[in-house]
Amino acid sequence: MALKIQTRPTHLVTKAIAVFGFLVLYIPLVTMVVYSFLGHRQGFGTPQEWTLEWYQKLLSNDVVWGAFNVSCIVAGWNMLGATILGTAAAFAITRSQFPGRKLFDALTYVPLIMPEIVMGLSLLIWFVILRMTLGLYSIIIAHITFSVSYVIITVKGRLQESDESLTEAARDLGATGWQTFWHVTLPLIWPSILSGALMAFTLSFDDFLITFFTAGVGSDTLPLKIYSMIKFGVTPEINALSTIMLGATFLLVSYFFKSAQHSRR
Repeated sequence: MALKIQTRPTHLVTKAIAVFGFLVLYIPLVTMVVYSFLGHRQGFGTPQEWTLEWYQKLLSNDVVWGAFNVSCIVAGWNMLGATILGTAAAFAITRSQFPGRKLFDALTYVPLIMPEIVMGLSLLIWFVILRMTLGLYSIIIAHITFSVSYVIITVKGRLQESDESLTEAARDLGATGWQTFWHVTLPLIWPSILSGALMAFTLSFDDFLITFFTAGVGSDTLPLKIYSMIKFGVTPEINALSTIMLGATFLLVSYFFKSAQHSRR
């Protein structure tokens, strides 16, 4: 009983800190969503009506939708490239032995801990050295560079948990390497590959800092377009756009976590 009395204040403090943290994190997001549905105020103290006006204006904004298409193209190619390279690298790390394997495994975590401004600046310098014109291709290469690590870590974790005796049994029964991969290994690791691909797409679609350093003229993604629009003031149209991006990101991340939990089973 004395133990419960001593620990109860501690539990209250931790709960209060947790509630405060969630409020600080989510109140700005909720405020943004609410303001995206509020109309013009007719005067000081007058109530604001709920409206879809800003979403209607957003749908008719060709400039914003052009930036949205660029973001989808970049995120799609980044997802494809990062998934292929990351899956191959995960197989190399877990299923083969080669000089420098441990060093290569350790280097996969560098993009996760490196500040984005350092990576963006280093990629910009590298593109300048290569005399590569900044544009859509430079953004895609830059995004693959930082998102491939997420695919490697996700797929590698599943490969380390999988039973390698299943592949050995398939080979003993006469299956070729490709048949073993297609019929045995791929079904086992498919949820982790999908999780890594969705994470790569989400990170690419939402990225601003690295894109800011590697984008050229006429290749503005949606985050860059939002940043340029904010320079002239935050309008309810920007709130509507941010709300749509928030909802899409929430759905993708939710699906990612569900797939990740399924891959651990």
